[in-house]
Amino acid sequence: MDRLKAMEMFVRVVERGSFSAVARDMHTTQSNVSKHVVALEQRLGVALLARTTRSLSLTPAGERYFERARQLVPEIAEAEGEVARGEQHLAGTLRIAASVGFGRLRLLPLIHSFLDAHPDIQIDLRLDDGFVDLVAEGVDLAVRIGELADSSLVARRIGSSRRILVASRRYADSLPAGVGLPTTPDDLHRHNCLVYTGLATRDIWTFVERAQESSAEPRSVKVRVRGNLKTNSSEIIRASILAGRGIAFAPAWLFPEDLEGSGLIELLDGWTAAAAPIHLVSPLHRRNSAKIKAFSDHVANAAVWE
Repeated sequence: MDRLKAMEMFVRVVERGSFSAVARDMHTTQSNVSKHVVALEQRLGVALLARTTRSLSLTPAGERYFERARQLVPEIAEAEGEVARGEQHLAGTLRIAASVGFGRLRLLPLIHSFLDAHPDIQIDLRLDDGFVDLVAEGVDLAVRIGELADSSLVARRIGSSRRILVASRRYADSLPAGVGLPTTPDDLHRHNCLVYTGLATRDIWTFVERAQESSAEPRSVKVRVRGNLKTNSSEIIRASILAGRGIAFAPAWLFPEDLEGSGLIELLDGWTAAAAPIHLVSPLHRRNSAKIKAFSDHVANAAVWE
């Protein structure tokens, strides 16, 4: 029995909740995954998993073993790789999660350059605009935009995400006579606003007036907006803005090139919004991973984050 492989499969089964999910992830059969876990149990002389036809659960011994194994498996694998290939050589799989828009527009170019520098690394990139549980999904590193709620993760701040109010010239040209682009937040009531539902604030947009004097207290305004399109996809928001469908309050990185040309207009020059922090986060038990540190350094050093 390959003890390390059996431990890895056991850890993944617990994190993913089923043998079949791990078989898909590791490109093998369900019976092969089961065989490794059974062999591990036989070697230890205890049952690690309580199996029923519909669910899996850890036995008391399994709970103790899982807590240790999920820390040891990645560290042993990386230590063996360093010895076999040289201390500076990185190899193996790195599982990364990000939102769809950020992953495609900002992260993917950095992944390409990282792979060029480390040809023996394989990256499993998972893009999802919903919340991803790093431990349950077996993810090594994720990009989180906004304040962090989970203190059990190891976090590294790499920048901030500035939100802007934006529309296309095509939308401006479609406005009826007598209706211009908004110059104050209250003007948004007269416009079709495209709402991203992935944020808790959804259709309530908050703006802060730029102070005219350094001593002046900035005025904050909340506006409940209305429109004919709501979506949990930042990609849909971006495509709809470019198509002239309305106005959006969106992160500046969603339009990395379009604002430089003549297609889009940033609105409300006299108003701003609080920037959200951008962090790279990883599970605590992966804190010593050389692959994670190398990729984090690459992302933090290779990009300018607004």
